[in-house]
Amino acid sequence: MDQHTSSKFDDELEALRGRVAYMGGLVEAQLNRLLKALETNHLGEFETVMSSDYQINAMEVEIDELCTNLIATRQPVANDLRLVMATVKSITDLERIGDKAEKVARKAHAIALQDGLQVTRFSELGSMMAKVILMVRQALDSFARLDPKVAPLVAAEDLAVDAEFDGVTRRLITHMMENPRNISSALDILFVAKAIERIGDHATNITEYVVYMVEGRDVRHVTPEVLQEVSGG
Repeated sequence: MDQHTSSKFDDELEALRGRVAYMGGLVEAQLNRLLKALETNHLGEFETVMSSDYQINAMEVEIDELCTNLIATRQPVANDLRLVMATVKSITDLERIGDKAEKVARKAHAIALQDGLQVTRFSELGSMMAKVILMVRQALDSFARLDPKVAPLVAAEDLAVDAEFDGVTRRLITHMMENPRNISSALDILFVAKAIERIGDHATNITEYVVYMVEGRDVRHVTPEVLQEVSGG
């Protein structure tokens, strides 16, 4: 990024990135707790995920205010403006990841209370969950290091998550056709699978913002080949 004559401005930008990293850490911790809960059917872990979402929401508000103040007082341009705008967009995606995790925890918790045997079917979603956690970690690392080369890697992993979601959907449809009494529980699991798939989409968005921040190119909705070329990956 460009160096400024004002070292205080540099410090403010660095502090902004630090707050994003802190928010990202909260999101990662929430996702890891959720994975553990899905694997162990631990009601307490589900409840912790559900109750911790407010921290992520509060961080989004705090960072959004920091960005607004920076724009108002510093009037950033070029790379600096892209950094601030990419931050605003990234924290929105992080907040939505937190929302998805909270919704998954709430749904799984409800199923566990109704019929604990049903929750064993969530085990097939463990692979998807592990993949999106890795994608979020890679996206946050990309943001911290201002590394656009990560974007094509995360985009490829997102395709793999999409494929797993399609596979889960097909199996659930078969399950429902075999026994209509399974429709309700299968739809609950499909809700969870879709939420996990969306987490991968949000992680992908963050890496695209990094490309915009560093290269000045909007790579949303571009082909994999164009993304690879623009990001230098």
